[in-house]
Amino acid sequence: MSRYRLSPTSAQAAALAEYCGHARFVWNLAVEQHAHWKPGRKSAPGFAEQCRQLTEARAESEWLRAGSIVVQQQALKDFAQAMANFFAKTHRRPTWRKRGRGEGFRIVAVKPGDVRRLSRHVGEVRVPKVGWVRFRRSRPIPDGAKSYRITRDRAGRWHVAFAAIPVPVPAPGTGEVVGVDCGVAVSAALSTGELLRAPGLREAEAKRLVRLQRNLARAERGSNRRGKVKAAIARLKARESDRRKDWVEKTSTGLARRFDVIAVEDLKIRAMTRSAKGTPEVPGRNVRQKARLNRGILANGWGRLVERLEHKAPGRVVRINPAYTSQRCSACGIVDREARESQAAFRCRSCGYAANADVNAARNVRHAAGHAVSARGGPPLGEPANREPQHVFPLAG
Repeated sequence: MSRYRLSPTSAQAAALAEYCGHARFVWNLAVEQHAHWKPGRKSAPGFAEQCRQLTEARAESEWLRAGSIVVQQQALKDFAQAMANFFAKTHRRPTWRKRGRGEGFRIVAVKPGDVRRLSRHVGEVRVPKVGWVRFRRSRPIPDGAKSYRITRDRAGRWHVAFAAIPVPVPAPGTGEVVGVDCGVAVSAALSTGELLRAPGLREAEAKRLVRLQRNLARAERGSNRRGKVKAAIARLKARESDRRKDWVEKTSTGLARRFDVIAVEDLKIRAMTRSAKGTPEVPGRNVRQKARLNRGILANGWGRLVERLEHKAPGRVVRINPAYTSQRCSACGIVDREARESQAAFRCRSCGYAANADVNAARNVRHAAGHAVSARGGPPLGEPANREPQHVFPLAG
C-alpha cells in the first residue's frame, strides 16, 4: 500500500467523515447479525444476502441513500474477509467499531483517470459524490492501482492508500547473509555488529505526554477540555508512530539492498504482549512490569519490520525458531543461561568468547539460517563451531 497525506477542504472533510460513519454503521450491523447467531439457529447472512439487505435499507434510510453504495458494500466485504480470517484462526473475531478509532472506507473499480498529478508535489484523487480531493505527492503514484482506502487517524489527519503490488528490492547478488535479533533496549541487532534503535518521543515530548495524560484523568467526561487534551495526546502519539514507521521503511530497504538472505526470529508477538492482569478470581502478578514490557515491545515495531522485509525481499527472508538464541555461544555452540552477564553483555564460560548479547544472538540466528537453507537444498550459508548444542551447568561448590 502506497500511502499519501490527503488535504481535503472543510466541506470535503465533512463528506469523508460521513462516509466513515456509513462504513462504521454497516460494519456494526454485520457484527450484530453474527453475534445474534447461536447453535440451532439459521446461519447468519453472508455477503450476498447482506448486500441485498443493504439495498432495502438504503431505500428506507435517506441518510444511507445519500452516501456511496460502493463504500457501504466494501464495508460488508471487509467484514466478510474478517470473518474468513477468524475462522482460519489467523485473526481475532471482528468486533464493534467506535467513532474516532480506525475510521476509514474503501473505494474499488478505480479508473486510470480517477488519479492524476497536478504538480511535482500535488496530486488529486476522485472520490464518488465528493469530487477531486488533493493529496501530497510525496513519491510517484503507483501504476495500475484498482482500489484505494481513505483513513483518518486519531490526530485528525486524512490519508489515502492505493492498493498496488510493491516492486521488490533487487538482491545485491553478493551472497551475504545477515541475522537480525529483536530486542527492547536495542530494536534490531545485526550479526554484523550494528545496533539499530527505533526513534520515539524526545525527552521533552515524553514529559509533555505524561502531563497530558494526567490532565486527561482529571478532565470531566464529555467536556470540551477533555476533547482538546485527547487531541493533543493523539498528535503526540501520531508523531511517535510516524517516526517508527519511517525507521522501519528505511531499515527494511537498507537490509534488502545489502544482503541476499535476511534471517529473523519467528516471534509470536501477540502472545508475548498478552496482558498479565488475569481475572478477579485469579489476579495476575507483576502486572505493571508486564505492561511496561509490552509497551516496549510494541514501541520497537518488530512485527512491522519483518512484514516490510518480506514485502521488499520476497523469498529472501528466513524465519528462525528463537529458542536459545540468547543463551547459545555463537563461537562454540555451547548453551549456558548463565553466560549472559547482563542485558548487554555475553561471555561464554566454556571458550571465553565475549560480545554484545544482542549481537551474539543475531549471529546465532544467522547460523540457524544457514542450516535452514541447506536443509531445503540450497548452498550452505555458514555453520556454528558445534552443530549439536551442549549445555553447561554451574559446578557445585
